[in-house]
Amino acid sequence: MTRTPRRTLTAAATLALTAALVAGTAPSALAGNDDTVRRGSCSGSTDWKIKVGPEDGRLEVEAEVDSNRSGQTWRWRLTHNGSLSASGTRGTGGRSGSFEVRRTTVDSRGADGFEFRARNVRSGELCRGTVNF
Repeated sequence: MTRTPRRTLTAAATLALTAALVAGTAPSALAGNDDTVRRGSCSGSTDWKIKVGPEDGRLEVEAEVDSNRSGQTWRWRLTHNGSLSASGTRGTGGRSGSFEVRRTTVDSRGADGFEFRARNVRSGELCRGTVNF
């Protein structure tokens, strides 16, 4: 092999390795930190998302219900390791027809399990998402 093709081969291998490393870390970089995210479908056409991550020595939990229909009323509850952490009633709004709940909780020793449930008051549609952190 001559000197020029070897340099080209080395440069190509280095470029491929760099691209693979960047591609492997890009999703984490886009998430911004160590958040754990779960998504799913509700019992009807609505979607849910729950995300948990560290926040100043505590855990921040964000849960979202996206029905694409404004004006719906939902009853929701958030449990942390099986105990009720928060609950309430929210309405979907804006063009997205969604609502979001954010809560900050203690970071328990060991694994932290969260469950978010929301029920559409009118239709009875149920959303249930779980995440472990």
